Amino acid sequence: MPISLKPLQPFIGAEVLDFSLADATVEELNELRAALLAHKVLFLRDQAFDRARHVAIGRVFGELETHPLSAHPEHPEILQIKSKDGIVSHKRETAADFWHSDTTFRERPSAISILKAYQLPGIGGDTLWANMAAVYEGLSGDVRKTIDQLDAYHDGLKLFSWYLDTADKQNAFRSSYPVQRHPVVRIHPETGEKLLFVNSAFTTSLVGLDAAESNELLRHLNDEVKRPEYQVRFRWEPGSVAIWDNRSTQHYGVVDYSEPRHLERVTVIGEKPFGRSALD
Repeated sequence: MPISLKPLQPFIGAEVLDFSLADATVEELNELRAALLAHKVLFLRDQAFDRARHVAIGRVFGELETHPLSAHPEHPEILQIKSKDGIVSHKRETAADFWHSDTTFRERPSAISILKAYQLPGIGGDTLWANMAAVYEGLSGDVRKTIDQLDAYHDGLKLFSWYLDTADKQNAFRSSYPVQRHPVVRIHPETGEKLLFVNSAFTTSLVGLDAAESNELLRHLNDEVKRPEYQVRFRWEPGSVAIWDNRSTQHYGVVDYSEPRHLERVTVIGEKPFGRSALD
């Protein structure tokens, strides 16, 4: 039986109806993956599966990564995302309130993520996603021409320096995760789409431009991600699951709550990004 989908926005997002991840077959999960490539992010409600099944589902999509700063003690492939205070304290460690793609500081950034909600505030705590193919297409022709051949530097310490708060910790992180150079416009390895591939969390500068030019162009590109027409917003419930293509999206966790919030994620290791120059 074909998967039933309800598109949520013209450019991005669909809800998967009457589908259980707990007992889905490999063939059904592969069909789900095909839908993901088309819609960029999929949402499922009322999902009941344990952590071992969460890991098993992720492995159908590919090899799973472990996060460099946090891992579940029994299932290291699972990243626990826990916030206690939200906007009450607005501590950096409780927030993901910035547009980003995960782990672009890696040589092979994250490809696909599967995030399940366990505990949520009574109100607030939504997540938004943006379609980076649509963002790229919405840029002016002159800007697209400029960025098509540019590379950018991505550095994990731009975000994680609050946590790695000593020189020794930062040097150890840098040894494992040196600064990466990725194309500003990457080609999706499966769909062939051209995608804007810079983000406010990890991109530090554009190669070959002076600091002022780099900062101004990055500001413009990061601002374009904020356009509502490229986005979908999801209101979580316990048992909700979001599956997204990290290569073709960015996401933003809204920190507008004052109660505990607990979600858990597994993430598939991606490919080394390549741009148009690799195809020439």
